Amino acid sequence: MQEYFTSMGIPPEVFNYLIMPFLIFCARVMDVSINTLRIMFVMNGKKKIAPILGFFESLIWLLAIGQIFQNVNNPMSYVAYAGGFAMGTFVGMTIEEKLALGRVLVRVITPEPMPALIEYMKEKNFRFTSVGAEGRYGKVNLLFTVMKRDDLTGFIGKVKSINDKAFYTIESVKRISEDDLNVMEDRPRFTTKVWSRVRK
Repeated sequence: MQEYFTSMGIPPEVFNYLIMPFLIFCARVMDVSINTLRIMFVMNGKKKIAPILGFFESLIWLLAIGQIFQNVNNPMSYVAYAGGFAMGTFVGMTIEEKLALGRVLVRVITPEPMPALIEYMKEKNFRFTSVGAEGRYGKVNLLFTVMKRDDLTGFIGKVKSINDKAFYTIESVKRISEDDLNVMEDRPRFTTKVWSRVRK
């Protein structure tokens, strides 16, 4: 690779301390971002997409680490490698949040029932269970619901608007009993959703 850039009139110093670290940085951003998405698909049982992402992740990683070994005496390569890892983690998490695929389990705990929230959930056709429970300070109301991650922001906003002191927890859900489908099979399909997010 160095010979190619040298033939273009680029000095070896520029290649070693600027171009090569930049390429390593970009490669690391790509493979770590893919790794983050792959883990998300593995956790959600997406068996067809996860192996493909794993293939490209390993390929890009090998290219990046190969350049590290070829430039073992160049400290900028190590800085670029570590920086790419950090940036790739951020990029991967951002992409995962934007896609908002799958479903989540939400628990809402309040001292008293929230009929306004229950009516909101009925209007949105959410499935839920509301039960009485015992807390540290006495009786509480416990509400369970499973929803698409697309709906999570609006739902949490509604909870806070009704009771800003409500305690809630959110967990990812791998499978649901409805039609015995994997939660990643929700419509719109994955590819359609990706393109719709990219166009925004």
